[in-house]
Parts: sequence; C-alpha cells; structure tokens
Amino acid sequence: MATTENKIALVTGGSRGLGRDMAINLAKKGIDVVLTYNSNQQKAEEVVAEIKALGQNAVAFQLNTGDVKAFDEFISNVTTHLKENTGSPNFDFLINNAGTALYAPFAETTEEQLDDIVNIHYKGVFFLTQKALPYMNEGGRIINISSGLARFSLPGSSAYGAMKGAIEVLTRYLAKELGSRGIAANVVAPGAIETDFGHGHVRDNKETNAAVANMTALGRAGLPEDIGGVVAFLCSEEARWINGQRIEVSGGMNL
Repeated sequence: MATTENKIALVTGGSRGLGRDMAINLAKKGIDVVLTYNSNQQKAEEVVAEIKALGQNAVAFQLNTGDVKAFDEFISNVTTHLKENTGSPNFDFLINNAGTALYAPFAETTEEQLDDIVNIHYKGVFFLTQKALPYMNEGGRIINISSGLARFSLPGSSAYGAMKGAIEVLTRYLAKELGSRGIAANVVAPGAIETDFGHGHVRDNKETNAAVANMTALGRAGLPEDIGGVVAFLCSEEARWINGQRIEVSGGMNL
C-alpha cells in the first residue's frame, strides 16, 4: 500500500461499466480517484461513495470527452480541486476509458457517425492527454483503452475498430516521447464485455452473448470485473517496467 499512498488517478467514464470497475480497483490499491461522467451524475456519485467507503478520496466531474473545447475548463477544475485538497494540482495516472459504441456497416456509416467516433475515441484522447501532461507527476502512467476489435474484425465495427487501432499506435508514440519523464504508456484491450455499452449489446442479446462465448477460449463473455484489476495492476509498482505494450484482456477471443 505504501508504494501508492497519496497517488491519484484520473479515470474518464468512471461512472459505470468498465470505468467504474477500474476506479474501484484503483481505490482498493490505495489510490485516490478523480472520475468523469458524461450525463449520469447520480451513478458517478454512487461510485464516489463506494470509493470513500474503501477509505480513499474520490470526486466526480462532468466531461464530454468528444468536446475538446471543454478540456481547458475541465483540467482547471480538476487541478484547482486537487490543489485545494492535496496541496498540489498534480496527479499520477490517466486512464482514457470513456467511449461510446457504433454498430454500423462500413457501406452505411455516415460522416456524422464517423466524426463522433473520431472525436470521442481519438481526438478526445489525444488532446485530453496533451492537456493533462503538465500536471502529471514524473513516473506516472497513461493507460489507453482499446478493443479486441483492433486485432480481429467483426462486421459493423469498422469505424470503432479503426479508431482503437489509431489509439494503439498513438500509445507507442506516447511511451517513446514521455519516457524521459519516467511516464509509461500502455494499452488495455478488452474483448466483448457484459455491460450497458452499446445498449447492452453483449449483455442483453442472447445470440450475441452465445456467439462471443463460442469464439472465446475460456468459454464466456467478459465481465467488468475481468478488466479493472488489470488497469489497477498497470498503475502499481510491480508494473513499472511495462511500457508501450498492448495487453488484450479477452479470455482468448479469436485465437
């Protein structure tokens, strides 16, 4: 616990699903959490309460990660809060988790749909990380969330999968360029997970769930609890020498 005492993680999209599980697992490792939510403040405050019950500090801020113009005010709000409560505006870990789904055949994907995916899954990650950098402590970690869909292809995910592929390349560049500050950057790529992501596409559709189980070596769809601990591990001292890597956490999908 001593190695992560007083360390702070910023988790985007931390109010539900994978982000919630990441935030809680970080707290279990003794890490304080700043989390963001897009629209559901109540769910975000429930996660804050859970983290506080674990004995860690937590706070939630509203953020639409697809709206780059909002980032300056957001970073100002976060760093002001941290300065007032810890004496320093800085934090240690950035987990770029927030995202939305898009299931659309390539031939029918509209420019508006593509722009949304680019803004949320690439441009937002790029510029939020850029604006966070001045406030990241030496030896910090950046963890970007990708998808199994960047390695294998399933019809209907061309735009989403392509953006996740871009994130994986970007992460290697971050690892290279930020190494002089001791900041490591890695990718966690979940497989198909039972959450409300994509309107519960994997969780609630029996045919989809069965298809995922059949293509997964361990024989089931993933759960949020399968992912959060891996992200928390990458923020631990034990993971200090992992850098520029893509870690797929999919139970062995499409091996």
